[in-house]
Amino acid sequence: MRNEHIKEIMGVKGKPDTIDIIQQKRVQWYGHVRRMPEERIPKLIVDWTPWERRKRGSPRKTRIEGVQADMTKRNLEPDQSRNREEWLLVSGRRRQLLKSRIDREIKQDKKQYTTD
Repeated sequence: MRNEHIKEIMGVKGKPDTIDIIQQKRVQWYGHVRRMPEERIPKLIVDWTPWERRKRGSPRKTRIEGVQADMTKRNLEPDQSRNREEWLLVSGRRRQLLKSRIDREIKQDKKQYTTD
């Protein structure tokens, strides 16, 4: 049986694969870490490269190599992660961007009404 047929039977045809979701979340995480201050531990760990060779049985790719492959697949540049709104658009989080814009407008409206 082909995967498409199984997806159709299960009623999930047309929805993103698990691999696509994992790749999207990995890219989102990378953007989040990239915007952190330089002294934060997660950012230091992402930029850190081990000195020794990888031991037998360890993954062939490092985490950052996987993220870079995901970004290449999605035509993303690392510099785009600096701008949060742009990163949300290109990394597949449009809904969250819309929510944050609405929340910001609500805060501005509340501020305007309290100052009047």
